[in-house]
Formats: sequence, C-alpha cells, structure tokens
Amino acid sequence: MSGPLRIRTVEAHAAGEPLRVILSGFPQPPGETVLERRRWTRTHADALRTALMWEPRGHADMYGCLLMPPATPDADFAVLFLHNEGFSTMCGHGIIAVTTVVLETGLFPVVRPITELRIDAPAGRIVARAQVTDRPSGSGQGTRDPGVRVERVAFTNVPSFVIALDETIAVPGLGHIRYDLAFGGAFYAYVDVRDVGLACVPQHTAALIDAGMRIKRAITAMRPVTHPVDEDLGFLYGTIFIGPAESAGAHSRNVCIFAEGEVDRSPTGTGVSGRVAIHHARGEIRTGQPIEIESILGTRFTGTVLGTTTCGPYAAVVPEVSGSAWITGTAEHRIDPEDPLRHGFLLR
Repeated sequence: MSGPLRIRTVEAHAAGEPLRVILSGFPQPPGETVLERRRWTRTHADALRTALMWEPRGHADMYGCLLMPPATPDADFAVLFLHNEGFSTMCGHGIIAVTTVVLETGLFPVVRPITELRIDAPAGRIVARAQVTDRPSGSGQGTRDPGVRVERVAFTNVPSFVIALDETIAVPGLGHIRYDLAFGGAFYAYVDVRDVGLACVPQHTAALIDAGMRIKRAITAMRPVTHPVDEDLGFLYGTIFIGPAESAGAHSRNVCIFAEGEVDRSPTGTGVSGRVAIHHARGEIRTGQPIEIESILGTRFTGTVLGTTTCGPYAAVVPEVSGSAWITGTAEHRIDPEDPLRHGFLLR
C-alpha cells in the first residue's frame, strides 16, 4: 500500500451478536466456489481479517462478513464469514444480519411483504426470506429505500445431521463429559451445562469459555470430525452448552463457545440447526414443530424442521431458523501501512 487502505462497512447485530458487513476495500477472493475463495483468503488476506476483527477496530468476540459476487448462476450474492480465529463455514446470525443489512440499505431490491434472497455460503446454498414492513414517515436512515424495516428473517439452512449421541470424553479438569455431535453448517459438541457445574448465564461467561475450549480440544484430539461431502467442512467448530430456559415460552438456552474462545451472544443459528437435528433424531420434536432457543442474553431464535433428507450416509433434516437483526452504524476503517499495529492484536 502506498497510503492507508480504506474498508467500508455496515455494523449490525442479530440477537446481540455483532456482524461487521464489509462492503468495499477488502480484496475480492478468486475462485469458482465459496470454499475456494475461503482457501484463497486464508492464505492471502488473513492480515485483513485480523485487522478488522481484532483490536483496536474489533475485539476477541467480533464477527464479520465479506459480501462477494454469487458463486452459482441463480444466487443473489455470496458471503464469507470471519472471526477471531479464521473463516467459518456457515453462520446463522450472520445470514439474518446480512439479509437485514442489504435490504435496509438498498443494496438489493425489496419485495413486500416477503423478500427472498439466495445466498452462497461456504457450507452451501442458503435461502433467506425477509419479512419487510414500512417504517413510519420521517424515520428513514438515508438509504435508497428509507422506509424499509426488516422485521424478521427466516432462512433455510443446509442439511443438518447427527454424527453421535451420548458419547463420552475424558476432559482434563472436568472428568468424563457426555456430548452429542451434530452438524448445522458447522460441527458442534452439545453438552448439558449442568454436567460441568455451570449455568448459561452471563456471570459464568469466563468459566464457560474455559470449559468449552477444554471439551473442544479433547474431542478434536481423540476423534476425527469429517463431513461426508466436503473435507473443508470437517472440523469441530465449537462447544454448545445447553441449559434450561430462563423465560416463559422458550424451550431451552444455548451458549456457544466457538473459534478461539469466542462467546456467541445470540442463540447461534447453526447451533440451533444442529439442535433441531438432534431433537428430531431422538423423536423429541416432529416436522413442522418450532422451538424457541434462548441465548446467554435471553434473546431468541426459532428453529423448525421443514423436512427430512440425507447427507452422505447420514439421515438429515432441512432446518429453518428465524430471528431479527438491527443496523447499529456505518464505518470507514483506515489501515495505515505505517501503523505498527495495523494488523491488530488481542488481549483478554
């Protein structure tokens, strides 16, 4: 760079979990598929990921999304998700938030009352359906369609399936822990939070991070986690602790510890997809039966099994997850080549 690089973003959150949507300034990765683009970005643009996710522009729990041209002929656009450790394969809160962003800022045309967007993600095709209403007169945000409010987004996720139920693993400092292993766009180990002596509440955040990372590392060391279709999807992304709901009407509560100890503030859209796959496999929910999952903050996503399918040798479900997002601001980030901390840093 001969001068500062300028990267333009829209800031948003879904159920409390941030999403920094990158509009311009970040190099567009080459590749016919999103997974090819993901591999290129990991090799050639990782310093920009850390610059945008880490301090001083971000923090240890920051999350981002790069908008890209579609990778398939009938898609509207493609996305690449980034976080404190690297680039994820799918992100449910990110789909809800980026759909809200591109419609409320006028990047894509709105069809009232429901706008459908076809999105290419690393894990596969996602179909998002946004419930659009009109804002009261005079409440516009300076967009091309200032009256638009996306009330809620529901998306059909990639096939989600269970690898194992009621497995146990010896975890240093925790003893033998029972877990389920499922895929909802990424692989998670699902653990009853009471088995580690904790609760899914903000006061236990530090202890949940420690326990979640211990469990993730123990499972990763002891068993291969492979996806039957694409090897790039085959890794354990995180640990999801499940606890009782804290408010009326909710089914239960999720706290996801993912990447390098990130804590999802939302119920985790891919995690909810894995949850409905687990409950369906156990006969605990039927097709079309929605369940409300709380986050550590008490915010909610709704998960539903739309139907059944297969993924390689596994029985799978087609999950739908829905929730709401809000735009919180816009920014132009400057990355100066003379700044010794231009690539970011992390302190916890």
